[in-house]
Amino acid sequence: MARSDDAKKRAAELRDLIDYHLYRYHVLDDPEISDAEFDRLFDELVELERKHPELAAPDSPTQRVGAPPSSAFEKADHPSPMGSLEKVTTNEALEKWHADVTKRLGTDDVAYVTEPKIDGLSINLAYENSRLARGATRGDGRRGEDVTTNLKTIKAISTRMQLPKGEKPLPLLEVRGEVYMPLSGFRELNERLASEGKKTTPNPRNAAAGSLRQKNSQITAERPLNIWVHGLGHRGELPTEGHWDALQWLRERGFRTNPLAERHESIESVARAVAEWEQRRLELDYEIDGIVIKVDSFAQQERLGALHDRPRWARAFKWAPMTATTTLHKIAIRVGRTGALNPWGILEPVEVGGVTISRATLHNEEDINRKDIREGDEVIVQRAGDVIPQVVGPVLPRQKRTRRFRMPERCPLCDAKIVKPEGEAMHRCPNRACPSRGLESLINWVQAAADIEGVGEQSVRRLWELGLVRSLPELYRLTKEQLAELEGYGEISATKAIESIQASKAIPFNRVLFGLNIPDVGWVTAQNLARHFEHVDRLLDSTPEEVTEVDGIGADRAESIAEWFSDEQNRALVAELRDLGLRFQIGEEDKPKEGPLTGSTYVVTGTLEAFSREQAAAALEALGAKVTNSVSKKTTGLVVGEEPGNSKLTKAQREGVPLLDESALLKLLAGG
Repeated sequence: MARSDDAKKRAAELRDLIDYHLYRYHVLDDPEISDAEFDRLFDELVELERKHPELAAPDSPTQRVGAPPSSAFEKADHPSPMGSLEKVTTNEALEKWHADVTKRLGTDDVAYVTEPKIDGLSINLAYENSRLARGATRGDGRRGEDVTTNLKTIKAISTRMQLPKGEKPLPLLEVRGEVYMPLSGFRELNERLASEGKKTTPNPRNAAAGSLRQKNSQITAERPLNIWVHGLGHRGELPTEGHWDALQWLRERGFRTNPLAERHESIESVARAVAEWEQRRLELDYEIDGIVIKVDSFAQQERLGALHDRPRWARAFKWAPMTATTTLHKIAIRVGRTGALNPWGILEPVEVGGVTISRATLHNEEDINRKDIREGDEVIVQRAGDVIPQVVGPVLPRQKRTRRFRMPERCPLCDAKIVKPEGEAMHRCPNRACPSRGLESLINWVQAAADIEGVGEQSVRRLWELGLVRSLPELYRLTKEQLAELEGYGEISATKAIESIQASKAIPFNRVLFGLNIPDVGWVTAQNLARHFEHVDRLLDSTPEEVTEVDGIGADRAESIAEWFSDEQNRALVAELRDLGLRFQIGEEDKPKEGPLTGSTYVVTGTLEAFSREQAAAALEALGAKVTNSVSKKTTGLVVGEEPGNSKLTKAQREGVPLLDESALLKLLAGG
C-alpha cells in the first residue's frame, strides 16, 4: 500500500513538473532544463503509468501522443457563441467603425487591443475546474466538432491550468485560440507529401485544419501544429476588467498568448500598427492575413453587444492572401556568369500577396525532382515568409498529363556537354569560352563591378556579336571609332562611353576581384579577400589553408579560389589587367566605415530592382554595417531580392532573423 501511495505521489509530481516545463518551453520560449533532462522525466512517468495503469489520468502529458482512429467526430455545443468578425480593408472603413463605436458608447474614451490575425483554425477550449474538459472547432459558431483528443497532442495547449498557489479554479472557463502550422513546418510537410506522391496542401491554414481533423490522432501528433490563444468565451468570475489584462492573466496560467499584441489609446495608433504589420508580416514564421482589433473594456464590449453573432466591438483588418495556385507553363533555364544552370518557372500570372506573379524560382534539378514539379502542373505558389515567390509543389492528384523535367544535357548557349560536379546541387557548363562566362561576365563587369556609364547590356551583346570585345582586356582597348559604329552611338556619346571605360580602371581592389568571375566569389567574399590579403600578389601565391583564414570562407571554397589564382590563364589575365592600369591592391575605400549602422550585420540574397546586390552591400557598408555571406543568430537582417538563396531564407526564418524586401532596404538606407 505504501509503495502504491509513493507511486501515486511521484506520478503527480512528474505530471506537475512536465506540465511546468512544457509551459516554459512552448509558451514562454524559455526552457529551464535540457531536452535530455525533460525526456528523462517524461520516460519516468511513462514507466510509472505502465506499471500502475490506474495512475494514467486523461490529462496526463503521456496521453498527448495520439489515440487509435475514431470513426467520426462528435458534435460539441459551445457554452457561449463563437461569433465571426466583420472585416475592414481600408483606413476609411476603420475610422467609420470607430465612429460607430464611440457614438454607441457616447464617449471618445475607448482603448483598443490589436493582435495578429492568425490564418489558422479557430478552436474553443472548455476548462472545468482548471482542467481541459473539451476542445472543439468553431463550426457554425454554436456547435463544432469535438477534437479534444487531437488537441491534446499539441504540446502548447495546457491540459491543466497553471494556477498560482491558493487560487480557486473557475467552474467553467472558455478559452478561444487559433491552431496554426508554422511556415517552416508547412514547407517540410508539403515536400514530404509531394515526395510520397500524396496530395499537397495549398496553404498553411488548410494544412492546420486537415491535420487537426485527422481521425487518427497519431497523425495529428506527427504534424507541427501550434496555437495562439487570443480571447475568452464564458469567463465566469474572471478578475479582469478588459481584454488586455485577460491576455496577461491567461499567459500567467500557462496559455500561449501572442507577445505581439498591443494596447492602443487611439484609433490612429491602431491604424499605424496595422500598416506596420502589413510590411513586417514576412518576418514571422506563421501566416497572418490581417490584424484583429478589439475594444479593450469588457464593460464597453457588453454595451456594444453583437449583431447576428458578429460583435460590434471587434473588427478584422484583412490583407491579401500570400499563397495561390496557378499553372506552371514551362521550366526555363538561365545560364549564369559562373556557368551554373538555374531553372525557373514561367507561370500563368496570378496575384499573391497583392503582387502579380508570372515566374518563380525553382532552385535546381534536385529540388524540382524532390517536389515532383512538372511542366503543365497546377502548382502552389507562396510568398509567405519569402519576399520572392517560390513553387511549393504540385496540386495533387493531377488532373491532366504533365511533363517531367530533365536538365538539358547540353548548354543552351554554347552546346557544350553539361556537367554536375560531385557534391554540388547545380549543373554547370564547363566551357570557359561559353557566353555565360565571357558575355555574362562582361555584362556583370560593366553593370555591377565597374558600373560603367554609357555602356549597357545591349551594347556589350552587340560588341560580342561583332567580335570586337570578347574579354576584359579587349574592353579596355576599345576605341571611340569602334564604338561609334554601333547603333545608338554618335561621336559625343561614344567619346563619353570610352572616357567612362578608362575611368573605371580606378575602381577599388575588391570590385576588381568581384568582376573577375572567380567561382563562388560574390561581392561580400571579394570584399573580405581584399581586406585580408591587401595585394593581389599575396593572393596569387596563396594556399587553400591561407584562404580559409578569410571571414566566411570554408575549405571547399578556399580550394576553388586558390585553384583559380594558380591557373596560368587566370594569372595571365590578372597580369594583363594590371598592365592596363587596373588596381590590384587595397585602398582607403576598402576599409570598414563608421556610420549609423555600425555594429549591425546584414546578408543580401537574390536580385534587386533599384540596384545590384553588390551595390546594396556597398550601400550598407558605407553606413557602417558589416555585410556577410551567411546567416546566423547575430545577423541583424536578411535583404531578400528576386530568386534568393533558399538556404539563407530557411535559416533566417529558423533563427528569427528579420527579412527586408527592397522597399524596406531603401527606407533603411535613407535613415528610416
